[in-house]
Order: sequence, then structure tokens, then C-alpha cells
Amino acid sequence: MNIFLFPALISLLASVAVFTWGGFSALFLVVLLTILEITLSFDNAVVNAKVLQRMTPAWQGRFLTWGIFIAVFGTRFIFPIFIVSAAAWLSPYAVTMLAFYDPAAYGERLADARIAISAFGSAFLLLVSLKYFFNNRKTVHWIGVIERHLSRWGGIEAIEIALVLTVLLVCAFFLPLQATTLLIAGLIGVVLFIVIEGVAQSFEIETGASAAVGGAALFVYLNVLDSAFSLDGVIGAFAITSALPIIVVGLGIGALFVRTFTVALVRAKTLDTLRYLEHGAHYAIFGLALAMIFGIFVHVPEPLTGLVGLVFVGLAYWSSRREVDIKN
Repeated sequence: MNIFLFPALISLLASVAVFTWGGFSALFLVVLLTILEITLSFDNAVVNAKVLQRMTPAWQGRFLTWGIFIAVFGTRFIFPIFIVSAAAWLSPYAVTMLAFYDPAAYGERLADARIAISAFGSAFLLLVSLKYFFNNRKTVHWIGVIERHLSRWGGIEAIEIALVLTVLLVCAFFLPLQATTLLIAGLIGVVLFIVIEGVAQSFEIETGASAAVGGAALFVYLNVLDSAFSLDGVIGAFAITSALPIIVVGLGIGALFVRTFTVALVRAKTLDTLRYLEHGAHYAIFGLALAMIFGIFVHVPEPLTGLVGLVFVGLAYWSSRREVDIKN
């Protein structure tokens, strides 16, 4: 069975429901949000595929089934509620009532929490990208003039953590009134990355208990990574519409296709053939992290962020295909 048949069927049913509820205008907004989600998360699929390769087939299946529920309702609905709750000093219940009965006000509260959201997301994503490049055991380089130097710097213990903490301190210096919020949110992102990365690397994905625990650790890591990627998309969605059902359906369909594409990459062993695709994805992650940092001070359009990711992944794909053609 084609792996994309299930998401296509779910998307069709969801689109019919939205059309019945809100007509062509609602359906158009769903399509717009789906494109936004896929554009912003395409590089996420490549990185996720690399992690997914280390998981057993059972956990890969759970990534699509359990994971999609977490992605749609956890990351794109529940997680922002807790962020807004912490940033606005409101109870999660009060924020939930806003989300259901006054989505416009909820969207405003979410926008007000952008400093905390950007600090958390940028810290986590910066660590993901920098840890990849600051690796003195890394031997395959796409942009060699940059990556060879970064790889040598990887011999310094925890250099990526030091850099991210420095970035947070600099940002806090320029925003003294929001410094506490920024630093706490950023430190949560740093600590979460260290804990999850450490647990995931502590277990080898083989058989027996270690496979179960290691698979669970990588499963959690993937969903946290997805959350960090999706935060800017959630905020951007409220710039398009304040109707919560449309947002959940549009972003949910996009998330479903991105996750299915991730599994397809693993099963086709695409990353083994296209050796620079992972490099491009991590450059795209770095670009997204920088966009979130700049977003603390100025508005960065979501389409621009998505375009940066697509350019890096597209160039990496072209370079990989070119090398394969030369070798053949």
C-alpha cells in the first residue's frame, strides 16, 4: 500500500468536514495553512529521518500513529496554551476558554508570548544545528570551507552550549525589561535539549529493554524537535485566521504529510544516496533559529523563513544528485 494513501484519505475527510462547516473560504484557509506548515517543516522531515533510522520499525510506526496525535493536538494546540499561560500569568483553563470562545484574544496572547516562544525555540534549534556541525568526527562536508573549520572546533567540550548561552545573554542585554522571560525560556530549551539528547544517546537501539527505552527516548526527542519547529508556524497561523478549527485542521494536515514523508525517506534510504541532504537541512535549521532570534526584535515573515529552508534543502539535493551522476 502506498504510504501516502492514509494521509491523503484523512486530508480529504478533514477538508470535506471543513467545507461543510465553513464553505470555500474555510477550505481555502486550510489549504493555505497546510502549505505554510509543509514549507516551514520540510527541513524538519530530513532531520527527523536521520533520527528515525535509529529506531525500530515498531517505533517508526508509532511515530506516524501516536506521534501525529501529539503533533496535531499536543504541539499545535496544548503546548501553545501552556506557553501563553506561563507568559500571561493565566491558568491553562482560562487560556483554553480563550482559545475556544475568543480565538482572536487567544491569538493576541500568543503573539504577546512571542519572546518566550522565540527564545525557547531558537535555543533548542540552535543546539540541534550547532551540535551537527561542531563534530570533530564528522568527515563528510558539503560546504567544506565552513564545515571543516566548525568540525575542528568541535573538539572543545560543549562549545555549542556556550555559544547558545552567549546568544541568550546578548539578547537579554538588549531587552532588559523582558530579560527574565527570555533567559528562563531559553534555558528551558537548552536543558531540554541536553536531557533528551543525553538519554537518547545512552541507549543503543538493538533488542530487548534497551530497544524499548531507546526508542521511547528518540520518540520524545523527535516530538520536542517538532514542537520547536512548529512554534513559529502556530503564531503565523493566527496571522491568517483566528478560527481554531481551521488552524488545527490546516496545520494538522501539513504535519501528517511531513511525518509521512519522513518515514518515506527512511524506507527508501534516501539519505544514504543523497549524502548532502542532511547538511542542507541543518543549515535550514540554523536559518530558522536565527529567524526566531531576530523575531524577538522585529517581525520576520513566515514565508521568508520557509523559503530559506527550501533553498538550503534544494541546493543540498542538487549537489547530492550532481555527485551521484558524476560517480555513475
